[in-house]
Amino acid sequence: MTAPQRPTDGTPWSAILFDLDGTITDSAAGITSRLAETLAETGYPVPPQEDLLRYVGPPILDAFRDFAGMDEKESRRALTVYRRLAHGTLVDGITVYPGMAELLHDVHRAGIPFSLATSKPESQAMPILEHFGLIGYFREIAGATDDESRSAKADVVAEALRRLREKHVDLSRVVMVGDRKHDVEGSAMHGIPCIAVRWGYGNPAEWQGTIATADSVDDLRDLLL
Repeated sequence: MTAPQRPTDGTPWSAILFDLDGTITDSAAGITSRLAETLAETGYPVPPQEDLLRYVGPPILDAFRDFAGMDEKESRRALTVYRRLAHGTLVDGITVYPGMAELLHDVHRAGIPFSLATSKPESQAMPILEHFGLIGYFREIAGATDDESRSAKADVVAEALRRLREKHVDLSRVVMVGDRKHDVEGSAMHGIPCIAVRWGYGNPAEWQGTIATADSVDDLRDLLL
């Protein structure tokens, strides 16, 4: 774990934004399986598993463009196929990282409000959190829109902040918790520091600019509470 553990003035965090995939849930198996089917159905080569993992975290239209070389029309077609394959199978292959459910419970019990801030569509994130009995801990569930018009992490963070502000949550000391560079960069665009978790799908090169990294859920607990 790397420090600091608290805001620089020693006060607790006033609010927390959590990423979903690679932070709270290990969803790679289900996502990469659907991606492989999507690429095959749309006539694109299916890369090895380690390359498919790059798709987990970024907005999916960006991933189709950046990793498969699709143009806008092809990306939209692939998105339609992917969403069809995901229908009714959202929780297949997904697990909650050991200790994360307990951490969310502890943060909630400590009275620190928190919101989800994920590039996964809200319509998918909500049933996943419901399935694992976690949704009640969150003050807000902010994610991408179904049409991906809001999918960039900076836009999702902005939406989470807007909703928290409407509920009169103190936003003076907000921190983001995520695993990919999109979490680091997206929160930085709003002046929000980021803690990176090492158990997700990112790598050290993506954690430049974070204020801390957590090797374990216990480390993350020390950084948040």
